[in-house]
Amino acid sequence: MSVPLAEVEVTENGPGASSPTLHWRPGIRPPAFAPAQIAGLASQVRESLFVITRAEGGQAGVAVGGDAGSGMPTGYRAVAVLPPLYPEWLGDRSFCEAHRTRFPYVAGEMANGIATVQMVVTMARAGMLGFFGAGGLDLRRVELAVGELGRELKGHANWGVNLIHSPAEPALEERTAELLLRHGVSRISASAFMDLTPAVVRCAATGLQRDRTGQVTRRTQLFAKVSRPEVAEKFMCPAPAGLLRDLVDRGELTACEADLAARVPVAEDITVEADSGGHTDNRPLVTMLPTILGLRDAVAARFGYTRPIRVGAAGGLGTPGAVAAAFALGAAYVLTGSVNQLAAESGLSDDAKALLAQADVADVTMAPAADMFELGVKLQVLRRGTMFAGRASQLYDAYVSYPSLEAIPAATQAKLERGVLGRPLEEVWQETRAFWQARDPGELVRAGADPKHRMALVFRWYLGMSSRWAIDGNVSRRMDYQIWCGPAMGAFNRWAAGSFLAEPHNRTVDQIARNFLEGAAAITRAHQLRTYGVHVPASAFIFTPRRLA
Repeated sequence: MSVPLAEVEVTENGPGASSPTLHWRPGIRPPAFAPAQIAGLASQVRESLFVITRAEGGQAGVAVGGDAGSGMPTGYRAVAVLPPLYPEWLGDRSFCEAHRTRFPYVAGEMANGIATVQMVVTMARAGMLGFFGAGGLDLRRVELAVGELGRELKGHANWGVNLIHSPAEPALEERTAELLLRHGVSRISASAFMDLTPAVVRCAATGLQRDRTGQVTRRTQLFAKVSRPEVAEKFMCPAPAGLLRDLVDRGELTACEADLAARVPVAEDITVEADSGGHTDNRPLVTMLPTILGLRDAVAARFGYTRPIRVGAAGGLGTPGAVAAAFALGAAYVLTGSVNQLAAESGLSDDAKALLAQADVADVTMAPAADMFELGVKLQVLRRGTMFAGRASQLYDAYVSYPSLEAIPAATQAKLERGVLGRPLEEVWQETRAFWQARDPGELVRAGADPKHRMALVFRWYLGMSSRWAIDGNVSRRMDYQIWCGPAMGAFNRWAAGSFLAEPHNRTVDQIARNFLEGAAAITRAHQLRTYGVHVPASAFIFTPRRLA
């Protein structure tokens, strides 16, 4: 049976101990017992708060200032004291130490350069971490971006670049890894991987060495974005011996690096990606994060790791409440994606941003992915204001139904040309052919021998161009915009409505981040007070966006 808080004798040594009761002595400011006053004090996260009760009993209240001690009664009993709660302290402090950030916050690598150089620079200078969206870009553009980041952020370590899994183009994946290592990019976020590949293991193992204390140190910090426990486990374990041996035989790792790689996890930062935009398994964060935290502990015990594997949270994070919930579940850091597309620094066009700003939580759907089209992999996109998902699905249905472009019935072909591609199939093939001639002629050789592959390349033209049309703001193809987006976007729009963040020019990526973190701290403090019996009003759990320095 629960006991009313006012009837519990709270002493310096705990309930029921023999030490005298602690009394709260007021300072300059009076205590708060009314709901509106409690909400006001709860938001002051940088102040120590006392949880108190009146000596004669009654509900708990909150006070700022004063002090607590034994001795003469003051009319108030001290139940607890809550120290300051800074946004910097919400996650695992080892994250900030390892990545030289002030805040445990990451802006994710929205592909095709939507996470721009400017976005990464802004995040780094704000004391957070940002990853450049290299996925889908050619190597020349990636190299230019890496060079610009190196110049802009000289002396900063808190930035990185994406390495996306490319099952249809393994050579591109390996050349991207080579580029990042050659330029000394110290933080790489590996995304969409279903298994370990030579490229991602090489990134993790290159530069491993021991310091003077015998600890293994990393030249490259690898982040692994995962949505399944079996994939998470692969990154938490040491790299497979066979992969390491092959990399040594190819001259891409030294024997010493391979030996050390067999003793440490592939990645020490695992980002659990829940119901997110782009590639996603649509899993709820409250299910996946605790599962992978438990897996992390089991793997660490199995291999006897001396350093912790940090597990962060991503997907569905579009409000301060969602960020607070992620930290409450045990996330070492949080990573945002969908909402950053609205930021001033985003590479998405203003026209596409306007569509995103109208999205609600249910205005998303799944559609075929360009990079894994043949595998039937889907990604989450905006549904409202665009017909991309339905049109892309028509192409996939045709792909699985027919062995070649020539086998498609004339009526179906006409429907695809007129209603989806917007041009004749032959014209699309010629453009596709020119693209692959420059990028990877081997794809054309394969297409010549395999009509099914040729059809896939033609259909992937639409999937690739649709994201480019959204980035460029090609309004003539607005109904074909492919905009990666999860339900977090709708939650953000509802939260930001009517506030200063509703204005496009105010939506900088660091203002979004600061508001998420400040709000998460305020909500966490309100929850702390509630666990001590304070009747915290609902308004204390609502953080209104504001301009934060």
